[in-house]
Amino acid sequence: MAAALLAAGCMQAAPAQGLDPVEQKIVAEVKARSPQALALLEKSVLINSGTMNLEGVRQVGALFRAQFDELGFKTRWIELPPDMRRAGHLLAVREGSRGKRLLLLGHLDTVFEPGGPAPAWERQGARVRGQGVSDMKGGDVIVIEALRALQRAGALENTSIAVLFTGDEEEAGNPKSVSRGDMLALARRSDIALSFEGNVFDQDGRPTATVGRRATASWDLEIKGKQGHSMAVFGANGYGAVYEAARILDAFRREVAEPGLTFNPGLLVGGTETALDAAASRGSAFGKTNVIAASASVKGDLRYLDYAQRDRAQARMRAIVAQSLPGASASIVFHDSYPPMAVTPGNLTLLDAYSRASQDAGLGAVAALPAEARGAGDIQFAAPHVDSLDGLGASGNGAHSPDEDLEIASIERGAIRAALLIYRLTR
Repeated sequence: MAAALLAAGCMQAAPAQGLDPVEQKIVAEVKARSPQALALLEKSVLINSGTMNLEGVRQVGALFRAQFDELGFKTRWIELPPDMRRAGHLLAVREGSRGKRLLLLGHLDTVFEPGGPAPAWERQGARVRGQGVSDMKGGDVIVIEALRALQRAGALENTSIAVLFTGDEEEAGNPKSVSRGDMLALARRSDIALSFEGNVFDQDGRPTATVGRRATASWDLEIKGKQGHSMAVFGANGYGAVYEAARILDAFRREVAEPGLTFNPGLLVGGTETALDAAASRGSAFGKTNVIAASASVKGDLRYLDYAQRDRAQARMRAIVAQSLPGASASIVFHDSYPPMAVTPGNLTLLDAYSRASQDAGLGAVAALPAEARGAGDIQFAAPHVDSLDGLGASGNGAHSPDEDLEIASIERGAIRAALLIYRLTR
């Protein structure tokens, strides 16, 4: 995988070939609508659509659904079971027989729930700041404007394109076999999946696209100690639960790490009495300095490049947990979440096609982004089934923070690149 990424990052892109007359019209249509694209983005961002604001997610879905209806797509809202407490997804489909069958992915929700500190919309010269402006309503607008340019150029006819904008990407509903069931079914009927999460620049200032993403998992570590007077710690009463937790976590840090692998203990409670509310990610503890801690709990995440790396890490972690200090015992349980998006020859071929489209439009070459440079994303559910490429959205900074912003010009660039790639793939 490392070799493939190195090759992708270093390979000489094919020389620019220029644009044919239809492609020139596609680019002109994108540029002509840049002001309207920004207005659509503003309208969507002004609707709070935090994952748990179900009505807000549905409103953004309705706004974008109207755009797809205008473009001749068949649209519907996919409801999820009420007990999942998620808004659902927007699906827009065109059926045809020409070229590759494409699946385009975006999401309607953001991390910003109502009442948060981030501004709703704030123009700052060539940039705009707002809730979810780059993660990822900017990418959603790029999808719509790319397809609109193709439609105006007469290039959508007889194409097979499905667009799925999920309503819970920031906190996917469980079980994921249900919340991502429609995505899996669409992926199996497609040839290529393209996702429009934010476009990232590398350290040399080049735009990138994502050919691989790390899988995510979680782990629960439970530790027991022999409660007793602190004067006997290290002796007859052993080391207690807190020292055992410290031993395990430090051994993880020293003995498990390898390139591309991370594991983060995000929540720890320990003491004489502990309680952990996993659903709310909160814990409480009671203890006294003269009492050896009787229990500790740790919740963490694990991110890995492929299943072989996962298996190595989990085996080492289990072995460390088993080496208990006197008077203590521990157990660890792992839970898989997002599958890995492996770097495949098909993904690298897609990157090359995307980079050539960018060069032909005068926008420069596009490099590969290392898998460990991104978090988890919806594309990972489709990637095991089809050639995939991510990071085709807008460029911004500060995602998931009150300072999240977007470079306005990146909407036009992203729409041009996407429209040309879609056009070439669907010939």
